[in-house]
Amino acid sequence: MKSANTSKNIARNLPQRKMDTTLLRIGGFEPFSTVDYPGRLAAVIFCQGCPLRCGYCHNPDLIPARSAGQLTFEHVLWAIARRKEFLDAVVFSGGEPLAQAALIPAMASMRARGFEVGLHTAGTNPSLFEAALPFLDWVGFDVKAAFDDYRKVTGADVGEKARASLKILVTSGVPYEVRTTVWPGRIGKTEICVMASMLREMGVRRYVLQEARTPDQKAWPGDDMLQDPAFLSDTAAMFDQFEVRRAEIV
Repeated sequence: MKSANTSKNIARNLPQRKMDTTLLRIGGFEPFSTVDYPGRLAAVIFCQGCPLRCGYCHNPDLIPARSAGQLTFEHVLWAIARRKEFLDAVVFSGGEPLAQAALIPAMASMRARGFEVGLHTAGTNPSLFEAALPFLDWVGFDVKAAFDDYRKVTGADVGEKARASLKILVTSGVPYEVRTTVWPGRIGKTEICVMASMLREMGVRRYVLQEARTPDQKAWPGDDMLQDPAFLSDTAAMFDQFEVRRAEIV
């Protein structure tokens, strides 16, 4: 992982127009979460905008680059300051946080306030991701499909960018998990086996399979490989840590 001095140099060399935290477009805010950063009570900032069009997306309102309901960074700072004694961390989620260069000064601002900083990302901007890593304490990295097959899930040919970002993450020293959302009809047992082998070869040690949710937050209908003990056992054997994460039913 880069040193604190390197972090400062990266931030200093970014265009000053992009260093203003007020430029961060925020589509939502969750003041308390126990599930978005392992072992920490975190506030979650949902960044507006995403270059992907995943068919199972449960936050479609965050896909456009701008929204009429955006929050200001000052509002988020005010809300976090009111809860500072209860919070351990701040997580930047989305949408896709790496769609905005203003992410880095926003993370630095939270670090300066004494919070651990987490990031949920699909790694769509490797250069910005590498610049962000010195400001991060944990990363939840979404691998959508085998890197050569991203378009069928995301609608975009960004697999090589995701591969590059994951390579950077694995060697960075920053704690992380890699997770894949299981989308019935597109991501099945064959695809997961290919992906698991690929991830193991890249050095991934913790892998999570997530149940997809429909737009109304229900579990996605379809063949449930996540109920197959043999399949799950074989997948788990490839990693030091493995987890199945069920969709919340509301």
